[in-house]
Amino acid sequence: MRTARFTLDPAFTVGTVDPRLFGSFVEHLGRCVYTGVFEPGHPTADADGIRGDVLDLVRELGVTAVRYPGGNFVSGYRWEDSVGPVEERPRRLDLAWRSTETNRFGLSEYISFLRKIGPQAEPMMALNLGTRGVAEALQLQEYANHPGGTALSDLRAEHGDKDPFGIRLWCLGNEMDGPWQTGHKTAAEYGRIAAETARAMRQIDPGVQLVACGSSGRSMPTFAEWEATVLQETYDLVDHISLHAYYEPLDGDVDSFLASAVDMEAFIEDVVATCDHVGARLKSRKKISLSFDEWNVWYMSRTEEQVSALDWPEAPRLLEDNYSVLDAVVLGSLLIALLRHADRVTVACLAQLVNVIAPIMTEPGGPAWRQTTFFPFAQASKYGRGEVLDVRVDSPTYATGKYGEADLLHATAVRGEDGTLTVFAVNRSRTEPLPLDVALNGLGLTSVVEHSVLADADPDARNTLAEPDRVTPHAAEGTTLDGGRLSAVLEPLSWNVIRLA
Repeated sequence: MRTARFTLDPAFTVGTVDPRLFGSFVEHLGRCVYTGVFEPGHPTADADGIRGDVLDLVRELGVTAVRYPGGNFVSGYRWEDSVGPVEERPRRLDLAWRSTETNRFGLSEYISFLRKIGPQAEPMMALNLGTRGVAEALQLQEYANHPGGTALSDLRAEHGDKDPFGIRLWCLGNEMDGPWQTGHKTAAEYGRIAAETARAMRQIDPGVQLVACGSSGRSMPTFAEWEATVLQETYDLVDHISLHAYYEPLDGDVDSFLASAVDMEAFIEDVVATCDHVGARLKSRKKISLSFDEWNVWYMSRTEEQVSALDWPEAPRLLEDNYSVLDAVVLGSLLIALLRHADRVTVACLAQLVNVIAPIMTEPGGPAWRQTTFFPFAQASKYGRGEVLDVRVDSPTYATGKYGEADLLHATAVRGEDGTLTVFAVNRSRTEPLPLDVALNGLGLTSVVEHSVLADADPDARNTLAEPDRVTPHAAEGTTLDGGRLSAVLEPLSWNVIRLA
């Protein structure tokens, strides 16, 4: 196997990683909330019904911004249903997932959950611009954020939350380009209501940070035209535009699945180009950031049949994909793609946090455990803080059905404030180890702290209730740093974290 190579130099950087790149997503879908995050009566639950075992894993995972309450769910969401005495909250039909929403977990519980995670957990609230509009968005903003002395801020205090929630980051709807979305709109219709909502919210708080809906997938027939039309209306009023992408091995095409990040990077670059084109047309020097606020491996082809069979149950088992080593390697590659574009991707949310296509699984009344995908995310969040260095690989390639020739090596590197360096690398070869040679210029590094690998002789190995620790990272041997050159061998089908000091 030919050696894969790249050079690192502190003079050549991409940008600084925004902590929000390691966000996640809690939607009222399946068991993400009920028996996931929230399960009164569970042996580890606190007085508010939050599962302590899940909290511990969420902290270990290292999530930052947490998007809520959807997702498709938000387009039928009535925020008033989710506040006040729990026993008085109404039950509602959730059209998005053919379920019954009890509203036992609502806005106050969400904020309380974030505060228990820690100060790094920032609220990212999605607004219903499907069945509702400007007035309801302003009411929610006043209830959540105004200190007091108005009807809605005083109502919040009456409900037991004297202090404002301090929500800075808001999504102006969700996937409004999708015909599946309740209240689906054309780009012109959505652009107008998003602009009206943004303008009004800034009258309350000029510093509010807003995310406009971009395309819900690069394959959408309206892609790029949607972004251009929406931004023409909202460019000076919003800070971010959203991207959503999910990947799975279709028709058994594992080689293309392993190269999913090729599509993700192209998606990011296409949206950046569209944003900058609109900015140029408007003669604006402002740059729109990207919020990749839904991304993951998701076996979506199984979902429609699951949902259509439902008859309005509470918290059904939905989208509970059990992830393999193969899935974890792809997820690690998607993380690399996000880091490689840290100059423009400033928010990203792994969808979702618990049970629903999630890195954390639970059993009602029972344990919580880490899926294989937990480990790449936790390591990236822990060690991927700082300045992303420009990585341009010289790698052997392989053939894929969807993306043509793709590099076997996918990699990035992040330099911490303390001068340490972390290389994140994926070997996409399913059968062959990949020698790696990295030239380090002007970085002052002298030692290998750790080379952690997630790989397994069985690419289908996974963690389950019966075997929760079947797959965990292990230490690699033989990785050296000598004379400014890093040498390593990447195992077949592997996610690698190489830390240098």
